Amino acid sequence: MEEWKEYKLGDIYEVHNGLSKGGKFFGSGYPFLSFSTIFNNWFIPNELSNLVQSNEKEQESYSIKEGDVFVTRTSETSDELGMSCVALKDYPKATYNGFCKRMRQYNHDIEVFPKYIGYYLRNPNFRLHFQAFSGSMSTRASLTNEALLGLTVKLPSLPTQQKIATILSSLDDKIELNNKINTNLEQQAQALFKNWFVDFEPFGGKMPEGWKEIPLEQLCTVVTKGTTPTTLGKKFTETGINFIKGESILDNHTFDLQKISHIDDETNDMLKRSVIYENDILFTIAGTLGRFAIIDKSLTPANTNQAVGIIRADISQVSPFFLYSFFIGNWHNDYYSKRIQQAVQANLSLGTIKSLPILIPDKTNMEKYNNVIEPIFKQMKQLENENKKLSNLRDTLIPKLMNGEIEVD
Repeated sequence: MEEWKEYKLGDIYEVHNGLSKGGKFFGSGYPFLSFSTIFNNWFIPNELSNLVQSNEKEQESYSIKEGDVFVTRTSETSDELGMSCVALKDYPKATYNGFCKRMRQYNHDIEVFPKYIGYYLRNPNFRLHFQAFSGSMSTRASLTNEALLGLTVKLPSLPTQQKIATILSSLDDKIELNNKINTNLEQQAQALFKNWFVDFEPFGGKMPEGWKEIPLEQLCTVVTKGTTPTTLGKKFTETGINFIKGESILDNHTFDLQKISHIDDETNDMLKRSVIYENDILFTIAGTLGRFAIIDKSLTPANTNQAVGIIRADISQVSPFFLYSFFIGNWHNDYYSKRIQQAVQANLSLGTIKSLPILIPDKTNMEKYNNVIEPIFKQMKQLENENKKLSNLRDTLIPKLMNGEIEVD
């Protein structure tokens, strides 16, 4: 069996803190690697969307080159501390955030494959070190160079590192492909909605006679919101009924499973008003407004809190996918944005949610539209669920591959 060698990160890398600048320098200039990009990506995206005004000296000192490892150095929670992101190419003129650290290899006698390191540092077993750092600090956690460089990694030979990385990246490549397909499907759904309900192109550019606007509430059996269990004296649990919060819903209309909490059956019974069912549409009405998604069977049974609205279609009148297409088509944006209530935090009332006017076609055209739109949304959900399985497989394989429990040959 191949021998794996253990090294401290300080045996391989040197550390450099990031670029700290005021807000006035951001939004224009040169590519910039942000804290959120590092947090949300195992590897740096091909293109950096954030910009900063940086000079040549800063670009040289805070450069990003192939093989560089970036680590978040400060956080309020253990989930944020020490999240890593690896560069798989050079990024000319780019710099990186001051709340992060860059590890750059100086000892090339030790062979490391960047993709392998990217997976190793996201290994749940390795992440336990950062949870321990965070838990031992009474205030905001901050990662020191000494603590970071003192952590150890186990390395097999370079060919084995490359094989492990290839196995894991093949799963990530399939996830990325599915995401691209879903983006394309969403664009198709948006174009179809605009074609039918904004431009009326199938009908000569005019809204057909007999079509009418009906408030969303009249097309639903339920439009409500939830309650936080702690207000009832109940605690969250490690497992049980899924409890979806605003932060659980992502911009791409999927769910971050890591940010879904749990409640027990007794608490779920106490929160009967906000029990979530398959094909319910969830819409964030407080905090980060306007994120939405449709529920599929894999997430039920579920419940939610007061930051999330539940929209349940009356299937005797409309399909839930028909209503969902109005949200995908951004029909709601102008209407809701003009009615946001400003308090301690911006929010939308249930009354506002309920009053959204929905354009209802005649029965024949409703059926034609549904026959086209429903397969699109169902395929998107199928690919979303496939990605969950692929992510779970990847996350299961990582620790087994990284400790040699599974031999790549």
